Amino acid sequence: MNSIPGQIEAKYLLKILDTISYGINICDADGTIIWVNLAGCKILNKSREELIGRNVYLLNKEGAFTPCVIEMTAQARRPVTAVQEITGRHKVTVSGEVIMDEQDNPVYFVAHGDDISNWMEHVSAIQLEELRPVLSRYLLELNKMSTRFLLFNEEQPLVGQSKVHNLLVEILERVASVASTVLITGETGVGKSLVAKRIHDLSERRNQPFLHLNCAAIPDSLLESELFGYHKGAFTGANPTGKSGLVKLAEKGTLFLDEISELPLHLQPKLLQLLQDKTYMPLGGSHIEKADVRIIVATNREIEDMVKEGKFRADLYYRLHILPVEIPPLRERKEDIFPLLHFYLQKYNQMHGRTRTLSTQTIDALQRYQWPGNVRELENTVERLVIMAKEEEISIHDLPKRFLFAHAEKEALDFLKNGNTLSEVLEDVEKRIIEQAFKEHKSTRKTAKVLGITQTSLIRRLGKYHIRNEMNR
Repeated sequence: MNSIPGQIEAKYLLKILDTISYGINICDADGTIIWVNLAGCKILNKSREELIGRNVYLLNKEGAFTPCVIEMTAQARRPVTAVQEITGRHKVTVSGEVIMDEQDNPVYFVAHGDDISNWMEHVSAIQLEELRPVLSRYLLELNKMSTRFLLFNEEQPLVGQSKVHNLLVEILERVASVASTVLITGETGVGKSLVAKRIHDLSERRNQPFLHLNCAAIPDSLLESELFGYHKGAFTGANPTGKSGLVKLAEKGTLFLDEISELPLHLQPKLLQLLQDKTYMPLGGSHIEKADVRIIVATNREIEDMVKEGKFRADLYYRLHILPVEIPPLRERKEDIFPLLHFYLQKYNQMHGRTRTLSTQTIDALQRYQWPGNVRELENTVERLVIMAKEEEISIHDLPKRFLFAHAEKEALDFLKNGNTLSEVLEDVEKRIIEQAFKEHKSTRKTAKVLGITQTSLIRRLGKYHIRNEMNR
């Protein structure tokens, strides 16, 4: 039988896959095994009949292997690599891949891997020495893979798809691998606390404490005792047994000092001592104590300007500036708005028992908005919409007024591109704003008050644009 050049007959394709020494496991979108090659059967120590038709999630729960790479791949919706343990006997390096259809929906998941324990026994000392650089690079790549998986699967992940976001993720991976001080800068609401926690979670200190102190939220008189603790009798009203400070409580872990720019000048030398010598003196103490703690700080102010103004010590600033991480505002990474909207919509739908969706017009208005409050404002807005929307589909009429102006601006530009005059564009924008406000407030008195015009002026415009008639149809 003649075959078409460049093609393989289906009945021979599976036989070819059986000749491969790597294990291959193919699952459908639900995780049910639909085919596994002979090497895969050998690795799992099960026959093909025992595996085909079984669900990998159930096999994972039964202890056939751990972790479940297919599940990790399904959650990440991208390739994932991990070291998998097979029934407590041996380890396998497994990579998971996802096959999408035209609508970008998962159709198949493919896991392929090799038992790294068997061939290592047969490698000579010379070969092993030659392989060390290769293995080192391989382990580094595995670590990067697991890091990205952790970033994606946290309860509060770093969500985004812009080049700026991807660069930030790469920077965090590098920063997390060392113990140096980190200075996080960015506007209010960009997610500085989230980034600090992520650095901790990706570091070797991830299983140790992560403590967070907002320097602006504690009075100056209490800040030193909160940080460094005190011994009994240190001051009037102190706990008679003394108190451990956050530096001690965060031992072996990470201490995150938010709004570091608000740290009083008289405390800055003590923080500098902690950073330089890893030592500190509790209030009322008689000897210096050592500390093994990583310090991460954050601010939304320009500390360099504060140094010039004499409001922040230069030596402390330079000590904090070892690993600077800048988080750009949301308006400078517009590509991240849509994935953030999707993430928080899912989060608050689940939290509040809703099944809300966003209309195309709503998404467009939200993407055009400048988000002065950054990610925090976006999150709060989505939660409000999920709770307050009148219908299952969140329409543009559910948005607060500040978003409607952004939407009106877009429509005005489109109107202008179609050859309309400036006067026609302005009238169209005015009509849409009045129409929306009247639909929302349902009375001329309230609508006029919101728009900042007289009730008489509003009624005249309603007649001009025939809005009342349209509303009553």
